[in-house]
Amino acid sequence: MSAPVLSAPAIRELHELDELEAVCALFCEIWGTPANNPPINVEQMRALSHAGNYVAGAYADGRLVGATVAFFGAPIARTMHSHITGALPGHAAGLALKLHQRDWALDRGLHRITWTYDPLIARNAHFNLAKLGGVIDAYLPNFYGTVDDAINAGTDTDRAMVGWDLAGPRVAAAARRESIPVVVPPGAVAALTDRDGRPVLGRTDAEDLLVGVPADIEKLRHTDPAMARDWRLALREVLAGLLADGARVTGFHGRSRYVLTRGPVA
Repeated sequence: MSAPVLSAPAIRELHELDELEAVCALFCEIWGTPANNPPINVEQMRALSHAGNYVAGAYADGRLVGATVAFFGAPIARTMHSHITGALPGHAAGLALKLHQRDWALDRGLHRITWTYDPLIARNAHFNLAKLGGVIDAYLPNFYGTVDDAINAGTDTDRAMVGWDLAGPRVAAAARRESIPVVVPPGAVAALTDRDGRPVLGRTDAEDLLVGVPADIEKLRHTDPAMARDWRLALREVLAGLLADGARVTGFHGRSRYVLTRGPVA
């Protein structure tokens, strides 16, 4: 039996307090935080929305299933930073929100959107790089400091900064819902490998490199926090080190490993 075809959720900008209260409740559900300590509060969203920034929600059958908050950044009139996006599974709301966000930014003459994500979470790396066509601009160790929620508690908040070139060919292909191929050079060397669930360091002096991540770091944080920390430190050493040394991430392959090169990127 074929899987049912999901209709795209309806996306709209949000301004009213009751709408923003629903977003706050949704984010608390997704991030596992108490109602008195949401990832972003109603007052902040209200101020951002009123000042002309981007606050939007995704609705399926009239129910809020995803939301995103972004604000203008530097350079002025060219960039927007997407601070937080959350979506319930099963509605394709994450992709719909990002594409709506892209259209909104282009309508205002913007060229680029940035956001951060945890580079250890394989599904997010696949979504941001392989599905949306983003690129990693920087590795930011412990960017948010201590965050007390169900996803980040007990771990440093290392983040990868993603740049999304709104008119670039990869992003344009993503907007057309086309697949973005990821090429693994035949001579690529494993700089970090998942071996029986453990991070194993390899060579980092090759031109083309592969940097692996665990299949499910979120589960590992609950079942083996010490191993999860080992992965955090290993990825920080390898990925951050390679980026600092001039290597560039060209994609995320097989939902399991970053592809990097020191050579020219097509």
